[in-house]
Formats: sequence, C-alpha cells, structure tokens
Amino acid sequence: MRAGPVRRKRRQTRAGRRALAAQLSVPARRFLSTESGSAGLLLAAALSGLAWANSPWSGSYRALWETVVAVSVAGWDLSMGLGDWVNNGLMAVFFFVVGLEVRREFSVGELTNRRRAAIPIAAAVGGIAVPALLYLAASPGGEAARGWGVVIGTDTAFMLGALAVVGPTFATQLRIFLLTVTVVDDIVAVSVIGFFYSSTLNLPALGVMVALGALMALLSRLGVWRATPFALVGAALWLATVQTGVHASIAGMLGGLLVAAQAPAREDVEGAARRFRAFRQSPDVQLGRSARLGLVRAVSVNERLQMSLHPWASYVIVPLFALANAGVDLRGGVLADALSSRLTWAVTGSLVIGKLLGVGLSTWAAVRAGLGRLPQGVSFGHVFGGAALSGIGFTVSLLIAGLAFDDAVLRDQATVGVLLAAVLATASGWAVFRAVAVLRGQTEADLPRFLDRAVDPEADNVRGRVDAPLSLVEYGDFECPFCARTTGVTDELRERFGDDLRYVFRHLPLVDVHPHAELAARAAVAAQAQGRFWQMHDLLFAHQDQLEFEDIVGYAAEAGLDVEAFLRDLDAEDTAARVRADVASAEASGARGTPTFFIGTMRHTGPHDTDTLARALEDSRNAEGVPDARVRRRSR
Repeated sequence: MRAGPVRRKRRQTRAGRRALAAQLSVPARRFLSTESGSAGLLLAAALSGLAWANSPWSGSYRALWETVVAVSVAGWDLSMGLGDWVNNGLMAVFFFVVGLEVRREFSVGELTNRRRAAIPIAAAVGGIAVPALLYLAASPGGEAARGWGVVIGTDTAFMLGALAVVGPTFATQLRIFLLTVTVVDDIVAVSVIGFFYSSTLNLPALGVMVALGALMALLSRLGVWRATPFALVGAALWLATVQTGVHASIAGMLGGLLVAAQAPAREDVEGAARRFRAFRQSPDVQLGRSARLGLVRAVSVNERLQMSLHPWASYVIVPLFALANAGVDLRGGVLADALSSRLTWAVTGSLVIGKLLGVGLSTWAAVRAGLGRLPQGVSFGHVFGGAALSGIGFTVSLLIAGLAFDDAVLRDQATVGVLLAAVLATASGWAVFRAVAVLRGQTEADLPRFLDRAVDPEADNVRGRVDAPLSLVEYGDFECPFCARTTGVTDELRERFGDDLRYVFRHLPLVDVHPHAELAARAAVAAQAQGRFWQMHDLLFAHQDQLEFEDIVGYAAEAGLDVEAFLRDLDAEDTAARVRADVASAEASGARGTPTFFIGTMRHTGPHDTDTLARALEDSRNAEGVPDARVRRRSR
C-alpha cells in the first residue's frame, strides 16, 4: 500500500497510442523519490516500535497507545485510544491521498489507456487472488481464516525502497509498472476493509455519508478549484463514516476518488503567465494576489491536495502507524510460539510465494493472451523480481491484522508473519534480480537513455553552428502547447550559450492526441526542401491552433515558399518517410512524449525550463571539458 501519492503536473503532451506511451513526468519522479525516501523512516519506526515493546519500558508503549483522547463539542463527543486515532484518523488521511492518486491515474495517468492498463490490472488481480487462496488453504481455519485479507496488500513505500536497493540500476519503467499494479491493489484492499472488516452499520449515518460523498462529487462537477471546500466536506465525510461503523479508510479512499483530476488547460496556463508578467512589470499587492491565484487555478485541486498531503502521509502518518502497530512483545515464548504457528507461516508463505506467483504468472499469462505488452525495457525476469518485492505487505497487512483478529495471540502471530515476509520478500527480490542480471545480462529496466541517431547536419534541422561543442536535441510536436512554450526557452538558451550551442529539432507528431500534428510535420519538411524550415517552424508554433490544410498553405506563402512546389513536396512519400524516420528514432531513443530533450546524446529527465536545461548543458560542458566560448575568445 502506498504511503500516499503526489500530484503529477502535466509537463508533456502524452501519446495515446501503445507505441508512444508517455515519458515519465516530473511529479511522478517526485512521487517515486518521496516513496523511496520514506521507506527508511518507515523501517526505523517499525524497528523502534518492536524494540520499545520488547524493552524494560514496554508498559509505557502499551499505555501510550491506549491513552484515551476525546473531542467534545456542545455535548457531542468522540473518544478513542491514541492508537485508534492513528489507525482510524490519520490513516484516513493516508487513504485519502491514495484515493487522489487512484483518481488521477484513471483520469490522466497510466490507466487512461485500456490496453496499457490491461497487463498491470491482470497482475494486480492475480497478486490479490493467489495469496488469499493460498492463505485459506494453509491457515489452521476457525478464527484464523478471517485473516485472508492480511496477505492481499503491498506496501509501496517499502517496495520502492527495496527496489532502489536490490533492483536494477535504472528501473524507472519497472517502477511505473509496479505503481500501476498497486493502484488496483489499493482499491481492492480498502474495499475488503470496508466490506469484510467493518462493524454493524448505522443506517442514518450511512445516509449522511452518501450525501456528503455526493456533495464532494458535485464540487468536482462544478469545477470548484479551491481546496478548502473539499477539505471541509472530506472531514465531515470522515466523521459520518466513523459513526456508520464502516472503517474510516473507506472515507479516505472515497473522498480522494471524488476529487477530479485533469491536465492543466492551455488557457489557464497562459492566463497565469499573463498575470505573472503583469506582476513582474508592476509588483503591487493586487497583481501579486492575482498572479498567485492564476498559478493555483492552473493546477487541478486533486494535484494540489496530493502535493500538500503526500509528505505528511509519507513522513509522519505511515511511520506513526508503524510505530504504533509493529510493537509485538516477543518475550515469554511469544516468538517461539509464533515461529511454530501455522498461522504465522500461512501469512509469510502467502505474501512471499503467493505474491511472486500471483503477480508474475498473471502478467505472463496476460501478455501471452495478447491483452497488452510489457513496458519497453522491462522483461519477465524484472516482473518476477518486482512480484517478489510486492510480498512486502506491511502497512495494509498490519492494519487488517488488527481488524481481523480479536484474539491477541492470533494478532501477534499474524504480525510476526508480516514482518518475516518483508525480510524474505526482499531477499527473494534480490535473488531474482541478481539471476536476471547474471543469466540474461538484463541490468536495467528502463527506457533507452541515449540518442539513437547521431545529429547529421545534412539531414537534421540545426540552429547555430553545426560544429558547436554543446548540442540540444528536441523531439517536438507542432500542435503540442508545451512544445510551443519551449520555443522561447530554446531561444534564451541560444542567447545564453552563443556559438557554443546548436539546437536540433526532430519530429514526434502524436497523432492520437493532436490530429493536425502529422500534417504540420510534413509541412515543415516540405519547407525544409526549399531551405525555409525554421521560418515554417516558427509560423506553425505561432498558429498551432490553426493548422488546417488551408492555414498551412497560407503559412507557406507567408514564408516566401514556392507554393506549387511546396504542395508537391507536402504529399511526397519522401516527406512522409522523413517524419517516420524521426518518429522511429524517438522510439529507439526513449522519447515517449513531447517535448523530450537530449543534452548531447543523453536523454534529459526533469523540468525543461531555461535554468534547468542550462544547468544540464553546463554539466555536459564540464563533463566533457569544453571551455566556454568567452574564455576561448579571451585566450585568442
């Protein structure tokens, strides 16, 4: 189970077709980084709880989490032990962030494309069903049978942390695949908690809960962009859910799912830019407030809530949960009893073996059945390594263990099984990844990182000295608003680096999302035949919302082209072949969205604003020992 996702701000236009899946965006990388970083803190908290519970001060550990904390307002009160506030209160925030990420994935993320989503969905279903069935077959029965839900979840923070340590050196594509699997895992796990591990329902409170959920959905439908209304309704939804007898995780997940996510609208982004420019020219309070609101409004409330809450979920809530729930007192023969318990090994085996077989074999079967294909750079060996790591159940497993067993002995045995599984699953993942690297030579699970086709001044479109020591290659789409925005960035970079920089533009028309992009690319190639590529390039970006055939003919005349020759070249097979060659080189170079930049021959990952690209170019200069042009001029 993930420790909460971050909002992903769209910085690229993404391809809709299978062959051009989007390149990983900046916020997704930030999410992965936060999850991996929180794994260490989560491990420290779990070990601290375990050590505390087995120390001479174990009584203070139990007393702390049993301390009753009450909230009372005008005769109404809500009281729970501190441990219950963590499990039912703070963890609702955790699941709210999970719900936000799930909604984003289905709206603008990996699950928008059914074919691309089919394989991870199949993997998730297998990774839930096989461990549950294995547990039911191996458990001693009776009350122990209620613990089947303990083995269905995956702790994303631990899994990603373990992947960073024992996985391939470069594993971005595998991480995306595993995160998509956990999206489905999250939905099923929370549904299981709600349906199978909740108490008797309070129907009036359930009605209030449904009404508040409808209100939150209405806020999204009406396009409310401020976060405060969603936060207030979400808090009320949590209170109503607590009164229903349903576990509070349902309120968190439901609330997150009801907050709409969408990519930034072009008009909102441009409006924010205009307001910021106005503030820059005249920095007064009113214009500053207008600029701030414009920037806020350009990003969906779903992403803003994720960005605000995700660090709290990762670095505070989940470690507190681990501290409160991992503290099993293993003294007095408890550990020996647990290690000889059938329940303990049913939990351990179901997580370690069940997840490995469930995720791995379901993925293999789905690919063989033609439901989809693995992400580029990911092999079945990598999938089985990730499947082994998905046996780290921890967060959701401990939560369900606390709900499933009233008997403290059974609960402790299940907890020991979860902890053992985390260790053994990590070791299993290491063994699989090591075998894949040694036997198959597969040391990376990522997109290609190097430019597939070297820059050819005779064929490529180059601005600047063709023999300049620094090279910036862009794969772009004339209908992509983010590419249009970066045209100013490349001009600023050329001004900053002067003769040291050459800029190369290559075509990557994303025809599934931009219907005029291929025609525009062919128009640029046709203009290139008459030596006017850059004039057409600038006109197409300046009028990217007007790219019909008649518009493009007008741009050809405006660029001073021989229109008759231009029209012949526009329909020529050689022109189409040139565009296809650029698309093929993009595919082979790991470019999956626009714009994608290469600094020299290395694919750039991260923001593509002027300062970031300038730093990357400077790093490239330093790595290659290229002197600054100004230094060379002074030396002459």
